[in-house]
Amino acid sequence: MADFHQNGIITTLHKLTDRPLDELERELIGFSVKRPMALILPSLYSELQTPALPNIVNELQKVPYLSQIVIGLDRASKSEYQHALAFFDELPQKHCVLWNDGPRLRAIDAELQSLGLAPREAGKGRNVWYCMGFTLASGKAESVALHDCDITTYRRDMLARLIYPVANPLFSYEFCKGYYARVANGSINGRVSRLLVTPLIRALKQVLGESQYLNYMDSFRYVLAGEFSFRRDVLNDIRIPSDWGLEIGVLSEMHRNYANNRLCQVDIADHYDHKHQDLSLDDQRKGLSKMSIDIAKALFRKLATQGMVFQQETFRTLKATYFRIALDFVETYRNDALMNGLKFDIHQEEEAVELFARNIVEAGKIFLEKPMETPFIPSWNRVVSAVPDIFERLDKAVREDQEEFGSSRG
Repeated sequence: MADFHQNGIITTLHKLTDRPLDELERELIGFSVKRPMALILPSLYSELQTPALPNIVNELQKVPYLSQIVIGLDRASKSEYQHALAFFDELPQKHCVLWNDGPRLRAIDAELQSLGLAPREAGKGRNVWYCMGFTLASGKAESVALHDCDITTYRRDMLARLIYPVANPLFSYEFCKGYYARVANGSINGRVSRLLVTPLIRALKQVLGESQYLNYMDSFRYVLAGEFSFRRDVLNDIRIPSDWGLEIGVLSEMHRNYANNRLCQVDIADHYDHKHQDLSLDDQRKGLSKMSIDIAKALFRKLATQGMVFQQETFRTLKATYFRIALDFVETYRNDALMNGLKFDIHQEEEAVELFARNIVEAGKIFLEKPMETPFIPSWNRVVSAVPDIFERLDKAVREDQEEFGSSRG
């Protein structure tokens, strides 16, 4: 059972009772009359072979209030795309599968690339961006939720709680971020959030001084949660990164575009687990090592746009400050784990802190070498301005793929 404390400057919607799911879903069905709802699922084809995604699809079959489900499919051949169409055809809701590697969507991507309007690298950010574009193109939803396809503890009440704040007409929220306790299999998970993001934000406050942005980021209970929901208008203006800085980038954009009272976070699960990334101690291009560099760069870029000045010495000081704060957090989490009877490996925790400390300096080096780097994908408003018929063409390409290779419900 969660507490009811409001920390920071963002509204927190707690799980104060075990409210019956059918009661929550009845309300959402009522909301859907005025605010039709959609779900975006960015997926790798390989996730169809895991236990997580079949369970997610099984749970979603029971959801009564969605008008549309948009699935972005990455790394799929033609035969794999056909298999994905059959796999998702179990969904009773209207749904479409974007074959991101197919010739039709690749042709659209190539044209946008030539205009400098497309994601420059493959990945979750690119997948999500095209799914957002298709959601806008289809015009079937006013409230849109997004979550990952590797959640091993998925239950449909997660979606109900996630989309409720932006679906309820009595609420004025434009954006909602999900949060939860990353505890599974008898241990505390979520190392990047626990041991990098929060200590780094606290260290930035000490080194650079208090800022509205850092206080805002420090208000979120799980900054790296991949579960969030939007009102439809948000999808037009938001610019998102294509790298591992996606979650940081989305929060930064919401801070830039909206007042704090239009944003909230909600407790969506008592237990949550998903696919784990390797720490990747020896390769900065993989796993949590790459993730930590991308996240640190995303924070540095945002602060630079607000007038913060970074020098090489700044990152050395930041590393030392971060290291001390993060080690204190290791002790805090050890005590929390012991009191709750959970496993806790101090060596692995401090090994992660040491890696993250090195990567803060590496991220700073990359930032100083390429201060004008623009990792954000353009907003869909900008794309429509340059290519006025892009939505019609995107919608047509997705539907022609499905008509040629399968029979999904669009």
